[in-house]
Amino acid sequence: MSNKVSKEHNDYLKMIKSRKRAIFTTQILILIIWMAAWELFARLGWIDTFLTSNPSEIWKLFIHYTKNGGLFYHVGISVAETVVGFLVGTLLGVLVAIFLWWSDFLAKVFDPYLVVLNSLPKTALAPIIIIWVGAGYSGIIVTAITVSIVVTIMNVYIGFTSVDEDKIKLLQTFGATKFQILRKVVLPSSVPTIISTLKVNIGLSWVGVIVGEFLVSKAGIGYLIVYGGQVFKLDLVMMSVFILAIISAIMYQGIAAIEKKYMKWQQ
Repeated sequence: MSNKVSKEHNDYLKMIKSRKRAIFTTQILILIIWMAAWELFARLGWIDTFLTSNPSEIWKLFIHYTKNGGLFYHVGISVAETVVGFLVGTLLGVLVAIFLWWSDFLAKVFDPYLVVLNSLPKTALAPIIIIWVGAGYSGIIVTAITVSIVVTIMNVYIGFTSVDEDKIKLLQTFGATKFQILRKVVLPSSVPTIISTLKVNIGLSWVGVIVGEFLVSKAGIGYLIVYGGQVFKLDLVMMSVFILAIISAIMYQGIAAIEKKYMKWQQ
């Protein structure tokens, strides 16, 4: 069998690569133009730098915090809290979803409670959670878990119940146990749903951590944002927001890379 690729297919692949490069280049150009316009407007006095700061001042502050090691300390704490909250929230959510799939009775009992919990603004519960758990890293991590766990439960459970019934019935015909059906059909079929949930949980975990740090932390990105606002150092606030956005994007791209590898393996 010949493995030679046709000219048309090569042209198509080149077109796809060219389009991807064009999209990436445009994205970078938009960022550069926006930053340049921000800096220019600040220097011309068209915007109030006391309220918005400007890229050059933010960069200087970034270099200062990097050199004295303070930036790595604060970022490290926030990243550690987010990773722990993300992992624990996701694992607990998947486990609860498995229990609900396992028992239709439990699923029907807890359905209205999950709907109510999902509709609640979880960040509003953060002060209560911190009072219960304690001010400190534990309270912040539990806040991050609380924000993400309900979404995980609902999304993963819906993924479980959406699995092809014919496949399940086929395994039941051959005498497969509930656990075998879960391991051989339900979990593998729900991997795309779980990965999509992971993408959502990255942002939700950061929301929980930042809100927790707003309330009780003495270190972290959320602490820097609050401190910068209190002393009217808007360059510190903007720097913290930029760092938060970059780290969140990196974590999201990490999950996207896992998804891409899984899809290739599946194919």
